[in-house]
Amino acid sequence: MARIVGNLTPDAEFTHAVGPEPNFNESMYFNFFDAERSLGGFLRMGNRANEGHAEMTVALYLPDGRVLFSFDRPKIADNARFDAGGLSFDAEEPTQRLRTTYRGPVVELAEPRTMADPRRAFAESPRREISLELVHLAAGPLYGLSGSAQEEERPAEEQFAKAHYEQHMQVTGALDLGAERHEIRAYGLRDHSWGPRSWQAIDGYEWLTMNFGSEIGAMISVIRRAGKDVRRGGVLVRGESFDAIRNPEIDVEYEDDSLYHRALRVRFGTDAGETFEVPGRVEGFLPLRNRRGGRTTHLGEGMTRWTLGDRIGYGLSELLRQVD
Repeated sequence: MARIVGNLTPDAEFTHAVGPEPNFNESMYFNFFDAERSLGGFLRMGNRANEGHAEMTVALYLPDGRVLFSFDRPKIADNARFDAGGLSFDAEEPTQRLRTTYRGPVVELAEPRTMADPRRAFAESPRREISLELVHLAAGPLYGLSGSAQEEERPAEEQFAKAHYEQHMQVTGALDLGAERHEIRAYGLRDHSWGPRSWQAIDGYEWLTMNFGSEIGAMISVIRRAGKDVRRGGVLVRGESFDAIRNPEIDVEYEDDSLYHRALRVRFGTDAGETFEVPGRVEGFLPLRNRRGGRTTHLGEGMTRWTLGDRIGYGLSELLRQVD
């Protein structure tokens, strides 16, 4: 069993009792990036059992710049499992080995930025059937909390997830597109959260994942709420070693007159007195959005090439902005 950091137990890997809040959400998320093949992506399912549906997302960045994308809200009757719309997640060995599969349709985006207008992108992009199967093996400790008193003090519509954990993973599998097949040897990060969630509850965040092979990985999070202190943190993982990241600073370079980020420069320290500077370049960008209660939230998803000293790694830079 992988080392556990925080107040978690292995049974946290499975689904939880649904709370009374209308916006109760339990979600799992996986990303993976194959540096040798310049291929990566992310998968997410959020069960909103009290609303009677899940939120299912598949986003795959191909080496030639295309992005394969699917989003759906399949109906669910309960929160018993992560399995809807052709996407399923299974914890085969809690904290150690998980499996993700997707069999179903995607739109093929030759220009991923067309997803800024989802209706048009889905109407005008070709569709194809794909099969994706991945095995995710622990590449570091499981870290997080089974509950946040700070979140629980807020009204449900202002919460973002009161329980949450993450883990760096080694990922193997294959993506079958029919006419082409990609073997995958990658590294990535997964997370699992449960509790009330509203994407409009915060002003913005930067959430960065970095993987430099089996030796080292990092997660950095900067969250802003109106009238509140900015929450900055993260982790540096080296094997089973776990160091808290302190005071991360992120400089973002955007494309002209847009919300779309194209480069980042990250600086952070650790309790051990180490300091790091990590530049990142976005090599594939996908603009997504969430609408709820008359508000629109932009989620910029960047497949990012990171440089740490003489190491080259990949990961995701996800930037959330409220754009009303």
